[in-house]
Amino acid sequence: MTLDSVSSTLYEAFVRKNPAETEFHQAVYEVLHAIQPVLRRSPELRDAAILERLCEPERQLMFRVVWTDDSRRVQVNRGFRVGFNSALGPYKGGLRFHRDVTLGTIKFLAFEQIFKNALTGLGIGAGKGGSDFDPAGRSDTEIMSFCQAFMTELHRHIGPATDVPAGDIGVGSREIGYLFGQYKRLTNRYDSGTLTGKDPLLGGIPARPEATGYGTVYFLQAMLAARGESLDGYTAVVSGSGNVAFHAIAKLRELGAVPVVCSDSGGYVHDPAGIDLEVLRDLKVTRRERLSAYPEHVPSARFFPGEFPWDVPCDVALPCATQNELGEQDALRLVKNDVRAVAEGANMPCTPAAVQIFREAGVALAPGKAANAGGVATSALEMRQNAARDRWTFDHTDRTLRKVMEDIHTECLGTAEEHGLAGDYVTGANIAGFRTVVAAMEANGYI
Repeated sequence: MTLDSVSSTLYEAFVRKNPAETEFHQAVYEVLHAIQPVLRRSPELRDAAILERLCEPERQLMFRVVWTDDSRRVQVNRGFRVGFNSALGPYKGGLRFHRDVTLGTIKFLAFEQIFKNALTGLGIGAGKGGSDFDPAGRSDTEIMSFCQAFMTELHRHIGPATDVPAGDIGVGSREIGYLFGQYKRLTNRYDSGTLTGKDPLLGGIPARPEATGYGTVYFLQAMLAARGESLDGYTAVVSGSGNVAFHAIAKLRELGAVPVVCSDSGGYVHDPAGIDLEVLRDLKVTRRERLSAYPEHVPSARFFPGEFPWDVPCDVALPCATQNELGEQDALRLVKNDVRAVAEGANMPCTPAAVQIFREAGVALAPGKAANAGGVATSALEMRQNAARDRWTFDHTDRTLRKVMEDIHTECLGTAEEHGLAGDYVTGANIAGFRTVVAAMEANGYI
């Protein structure tokens, strides 16, 4: 993928301005490449420096988080929150707690969120946050202590009309509950719409834990239907075994597919009969054990330590773990094994080389900014529920989510066809999101 001379010059200046943030560079390059047809049709956007504006966050926060562990030792972490674009609404995006989190990681995720959130059509801006705190192996008391210290610094910058964090890797309803409790103590307000992903007792919406995984499968289902295919009887390989992967596996099974693989950082498990959801839930949710224990409960399954799951023949592949987990050689193996479609449940899990291989092979590829938008879409629905002091049912939320994902699919497919690139969901998603944000910036008087 190459850029024209003007975009290339802009990109080079951007890299100099944001050194050593390779994931952020990758995300910006993909968008710049995808939107070139729009820029050729509307050169006035270049004159308005629209690309420079999109690549620069509206605000970046980095702060110290000091907390005490169970041994009464003082620990120090870094906290981050980046508000990238508020043209469509308050900043919206998750918090990620993981040892590898840096400011560059958060900027990459927040930049992707611009286009993802725009695709939902739900009036939310783009943000992301987190910390290099690693919750793995920490007690509930330690996690609560950290969350309270984190919110003590963050609370003055968020609110239902300003910035609405949610969960991400390492941040589930438990962490959101601790964060929300501290927010209430500090502000003396029960602004339930300030955080999403809450327990239903605190105003959380049913189906939020399922939303990202379910939404990815709904998009995949629509993408296959556009090609005259269905999931029924298809073999699926899913990477990851956390929240997104678990619920993607559940929805795949419900729709007739056979998910035979899932993974964690230690390797992957192959269960030819189909991943047993009860065993997986017990291991990863209840007991928080490694996936290597799965064959102890399902003797027909086999665990492959230190390996990635893309060697297993499949009809559909769903990378649901983390960014850049599926590389060039993985894509070549999947194509060799006649994969039909790839749906990104994680953010930017396929490298640029892998994306190019799928394109050249005619594999249907659903980019993360479209396919995994179900999570943030349902968070926006939670904001709507909280604003109305309402209570939604699981079925109502799930039906609304499915409709949102089908609408995103239609928008991406139609936009790609409009630009003579039928079936190119990557380009379609980027252009559709870009056009929506630019229109909002114009309406705001920013251009």
